[in-house]
Amino acid sequence: MSLSPGLLVAAPRSGSGKTTVVLGLQRALARRGLRVRGVKCGPDYIDPAFHAAATGTPSFNLDSFAMSGPLLGSIAAQAAGDADLVIAEGSMGLFDGIRQETGRTGASADIAVLFGWPVILVLDVSGHAQSAAAVALGCARFDPRIDVVGVVLNKVASERHRRLVEDGMARIGLPVLGGLMRNAELTLPERHLGLVQAGETEELDGRLERLADAMEGAIDLDRLVALARPTQITTRDGAVPLPPPGQRIALASDRAFSFVYPHVLAGWREAGAEIVTFSPLADEPPPSGCDVCWLPGGYPELHAGRIAGAQHFFEGLRSFAESRPVHGECGGYMVLGQSLEDGYGHIHPMAGLLPVETSYAKRKMHLGYRVAHLVHGGVMGPAGQRLVGHEFHYASVTQSDPARETAFAMVQDAEGNDLGTAGHRRGLVTGSFFHAIAQG
Repeated sequence: MSLSPGLLVAAPRSGSGKTTVVLGLQRALARRGLRVRGVKCGPDYIDPAFHAAATGTPSFNLDSFAMSGPLLGSIAAQAAGDADLVIAEGSMGLFDGIRQETGRTGASADIAVLFGWPVILVLDVSGHAQSAAAVALGCARFDPRIDVVGVVLNKVASERHRRLVEDGMARIGLPVLGGLMRNAELTLPERHLGLVQAGETEELDGRLERLADAMEGAIDLDRLVALARPTQITTRDGAVPLPPPGQRIALASDRAFSFVYPHVLAGWREAGAEIVTFSPLADEPPPSGCDVCWLPGGYPELHAGRIAGAQHFFEGLRSFAESRPVHGECGGYMVLGQSLEDGYGHIHPMAGLLPVETSYAKRKMHLGYRVAHLVHGGVMGPAGQRLVGHEFHYASVTQSDPARETAFAMVQDAEGNDLGTAGHRRGLVTGSFFHAIAQG
């Protein structure tokens, strides 16, 4: 099945500027009247919100490790079926992933191959000139499955510098679609888990307009659009990534609780569930008419004092948990625990519903895919249910009940290494540090 055209914007490494380029392209083409849809490769839950702001349409994740072929096809078909152009953004370097069978590594290249999308490389050319062509040539030849059709130069120092880089590209026959000069004003604010969230970024629309202006002036947009190719879908069956945990879901949603995969929420709605949002930061309890409460990840460590003082929220949450399921992912899990230590060393009491204490002061990065099997049945599935998810946070567990009978799941990493237990379960309350992407 062939659908609307798409392309993948990727880079040889993180920090090359691909998010800046993607957002600028999306906004520039959208304001020309094209229906543009964004897609993010891999498990990033921040960038899709920026895509949505740039295009005015939802953006979803595509993950070749965590998602089945039918689920990938279903999500891509939804994006390409309602657009004039899909602009997908890679994650990390183009080929960076895990050690798995070809096509299931989680790398951006897998997604380009699966859907027949050509690759546009964003190259940070600071610090070299003609040698940038060697990097581009390596990307073009490393994996014969993909087709690198052009490059966008970033952080060009001068017109002379640009000409030298272009000379190198001419030697390998790779078109230069444009070049961006060094400009600190085009960067977006960041914090410890990546970009500051779209909903928190000041004057986001103005920033996106400036990015679009920069792309209009630096990149041959007509030529770039012409390089896109029809999206190829080989398998799709309307697969739901995660069955809804209830019919009416109370979803915490504010600056402290915002890390939810868009494809998960869309799947719940398509399955007939209703999602009712509330704000713990506004001291709102879970709506009483709901049959399950979901606390997603986010930045509770940045708002720990305010959350600790949200007594109506905590009282309502504890009352809700007496008769209905409550689940927390990452930051939500931390809030369900006994206490949370912020970055200044201040310890704040939390909901006290799970036997865990966490600290952001004792920082340690935890990053990677998680393959989990539930210890007990609950809102995420029956005992033994396999879930594939991702963990990315800097919090440490300072106190925890290690007993297997109180654990949420048994987990492995992407290569099958045993990581022991993850999270906790007490009564109807469950939680863990990993964000579920799909059932396996």
